[in-house]
Amino acid sequence: MKLESLCVCREIFYCIANQEVKSVKEKTLRVKSQNVEEIKEKIGRAQALVLVDYRGLNVEQLTELRSQYRSANIDYKVYKNTMMRIAFKDLGLEDFNEFLKGPSAVAFGYDDPVAAAKITAEFAKTYSKLEIKAGIVDGKVIDVAEVNNLASLPPREVLVAQVLGGLNAPIQGFANVLQGTIRSLAIVLNAIAEEKAA
Repeated sequence: MKLESLCVCREIFYCIANQEVKSVKEKTLRVKSQNVEEIKEKIGRAQALVLVDYRGLNVEQLTELRSQYRSANIDYKVYKNTMMRIAFKDLGLEDFNEFLKGPSAVAFGYDDPVAAAKITAEFAKTYSKLEIKAGIVDGKVIDVAEVNNLASLPPREVLVAQVLGGLNAPIQGFANVLQGTIRSLAIVLNAIAEEKAA
């Protein structure tokens, strides 16, 4: 009798434990799926992103970096590489997976495609422990050199001003030519008028 009840108790315990394990596995799978969806959503919204290795930075330095990102409307998140690999693969960016080695964090730039690269590159100059791994701009995977080139571009406002200045220069030159021609014509007419008056 005791042996039978012990066997029944053991079966009940294993049954309950098995159900709890299944429940935990389902919950874990759900959380991982949500993480992958979150990563895909952020990649879709971002104009650019920069992948970094943050090893060696202390809490104060990471807080400063996060603050700089936040002021430029850039999300900075640490995700498991496995979750990022799945998200990048689902979005057709498998080339990016080669950079997902070691601890990785991602800076998602939403407003300005240059801002994430610029802030990261400037911060990496000050704190050499921050290592830029790669980036994505407009769906194109870029390496460290291209991220640094992107960071060296002037801010968007300056680029717009340069383009507008470039468009304005020929128009202004044309106006000066016309004004010079009219001025020359006026001088010639004035000289003719003075000649006839004399």
